Formats: sequence, structure tokens, C-alpha cells
Amino acid sequence: MLSTRLLSSSKQAARKVSVLGSVRTKYTVPDLDYDYNELEPVISAKIMKLHHDKHHATYVANLNVAEEKLLAAQAKNDVTAQVALQPAINFNAGGHVNHCIFWKNLIGEKNGGGQLHEGPLQSAIEQQYGSLGALTTVVNGKTAGIFGSGWGWLTFNKALGRLDVITTANQDMPSSVGHVPLLGVDAWEHAYYLDYNNVKADYFKNIWRVVNWKDVAKRYDDAVADYNRAK
Repeated sequence: MLSTRLLSSSKQAARKVSVLGSVRTKYTVPDLDYDYNELEPVISAKIMKLHHDKHHATYVANLNVAEEKLLAAQAKNDVTAQVALQPAINFNAGGHVNHCIFWKNLIGEKNGGGQLHEGPLQSAIEQQYGSLGALTTVVNGKTAGIFGSGWGWLTFNKALGRLDVITTANQDMPSSVGHVPLLGVDAWEHAYYLDYNNVKADYFKNIWRVVNWKDVAKRYDDAVADYNRAK
């Protein structure tokens, strides 16, 4: 099933259920690794609770409904219905996967947020961009240029074997264009508006204070290892 393949990286957030006599994966919103107020004052507890418990939960609920409809269409061999369901599955699957990455990418300043330590990721950033500050300028500039809703990403470009900075529209995933997501900046209004109103540039500037670079570095190490194995 298309959406099951797309969501293979988030199986820890799922449980098995029986639908129409077959077993499929039903996705759930993963618990946060920290309290809602962990990221204050950069991101308030109010917006974290709304973002996690309402917005992310809506993507998950809609994804489960769409997959149930897909199973029903497959059982009836209704190809037209299967094709018609793919946009909803792709959108909500992306919303789920992107947010699962986003929550892991963040941690409070008192617990190491914003601190990039020596290692392969730091070396790669300095080699390609000159400094972490220069990288943040590139990411913020590209993310600010998104028309409407979307995401800014630090990725590992599998075709080039190096870091890259891209944006994706709506809930599109970096994997759809051959990139491994390392760090995502949610540029949807629901991620910042209650705290920053229409001054999203301040949100983009401040979010770097709560980036969990240990998580990003682990994603980078894994991506490089996979890339080297595939050579």
C-alpha cells in the first residue's frame, strides 16, 4: 500500500488493527519527549498543545480514514476510487511524517537546544556553508520565500551525497524528491501565529535556539551510512 511504504519510518507511532478482515497499520500521534512548555519562550505551551494535539491529530485521523476507504476500494477492485484517494493519503501521510520529525528535531534550551557539537555534521556544515550561522541564513531565506504553506528543510541529498537546503509545499516530504530529511522548519501558520502573529521572520530566527542538534546529527550519520552502503 502506498501510504504504508511512505510511513515506514514512523511505525513506532502505530498499532495493528483489523479492517475488513485484513490487518493494516493504524497510525497514532506519538507522545512528545518533553512537556508542552519545554520550548518556551521560543514556542509557547499553548501553541505546542494545539499543534500536537489538534493539528497533528487531524492529519493522523484523516490518514486512517483514507486508508480504510482505500482498503474498501481495493476489495471491490475499484481502481478509480483508489486513484482518487491518493492525494488525501499523500497529504495526510506527509503531515504525519513531517510532524513526527519536527517534534524530535526540537528540545528546550536548558536541555541542550541550539547546541551543535563537534562531529561529522558540524564538519559538513562548515565545509559547505562556512558556519552554522551561514546555514541558518540560507534555511531562513528559502523558508521565508515559501508561498502559502510548507516546510523548510536541511536534508541529505542522496544524488549528490551531501547536505542540501530545500523547501516543500504543503505537506510534501523531502523523500519525494530524493532527499533524506534531517531538520524541518514548519512554515504553516499554525506553527507560529499565536506566538508571532504575522512576523514569521522572528519565528524562523528564534527556532534555532531549540533545535535538537543531537537528533539532527544522528539523522545525518544514518543518511551518510546508507549512502555509503549503496555505492
